[in-house]
Amino acid sequence: MPPAAVRPATLADAPAITELLNEIDRIEIGAPETDQHTVEADLKHPRTDLAHDSWLAFEDGRLVAYGLLWDESGGERVDVDHYVLPDHQAAGLLILAAMEARALARAQANGAARAVVHLHLNARPTTDTALLVERGWSVVRRHHVLRRPVDAAVDLPPTAPAGVRLRACGTGADRLRVYELYQRTFADHFDFQPRPYALWLSDIDADRLDWSLVWIAESDDLGDAGFLLARDDREAMGWIRSIGVLREARGRGLGEFLLRHAFARFAARGRETVGLGVDTANATGAPRLYGRNGMTVHYAVDTWEAVLG
Repeated sequence: MPPAAVRPATLADAPAITELLNEIDRIEIGAPETDQHTVEADLKHPRTDLAHDSWLAFEDGRLVAYGLLWDESGGERVDVDHYVLPDHQAAGLLILAAMEARALARAQANGAARAVVHLHLNARPTTDTALLVERGWSVVRRHHVLRRPVDAAVDLPPTAPAGVRLRACGTGADRLRVYELYQRTFADHFDFQPRPYALWLSDIDADRLDWSLVWIAESDDLGDAGFLLARDDREAMGWIRSIGVLREARGRGLGEFLLRHAFARFAARGRETVGLGVDTANATGAPRLYGRNGMTVHYAVDTWEAVLG
């Protein structure tokens, strides 16, 4: 087989990339769950220079591997995505090596002596993980993607805990408040990286977000104490992207209230399934909360790390 032809991606490649990722979805999780607008949002990431931070590998004219790199830390931490079809590992390895070299160059340009690179892969990926291990990569964390069926006849709006009120994120000031709550509630989470408001808006693809599915929970004594950010633009399921409660407000039922409210709203919209992702080592008790409320594991995702330089 001739060597793969590798070139940078452009926004016009989004349909082909989406098709590739859905082919990988079918292999890894049994069904396609990648939407083109999500791919487009990744390609438009403000910290990604597509000419130097993206890679497409073709064999006999077919797209067989894809890589994307972004640098949010401004320091040594760099993130990459890597996708390859099972029978095209050589093409995937070309992209992996190129991403490693670029990650080190980006980190060094930031003034760091090394690059700490993170890659998220399905726990049973199409990527040959032996190739990662040979190059010094190792698993440092596992996340679960959870899901739960919802039914409008069963998932009714919950009663708020005493002294708690819920409001939709209806104003610019509310959006900024959700950002502030996100920064505070996720500050101690694995791999959290502080980011300015404008970059956070890009991360959540704010231009496409239905802000009526973002809520703030306020308590009598603490004021704004929690939030939930959901989105209804995934074909496979309704999605809870983030849920957070301030440390001083935990243990009062705010997380469960927000979660149950989201279930009810999605059910009322006619959705049959709601999903979210959670760090299995989360220290706030989130995995237990989700389990108590009927969420089960859909699939697992491992965070792989390489230290370069």
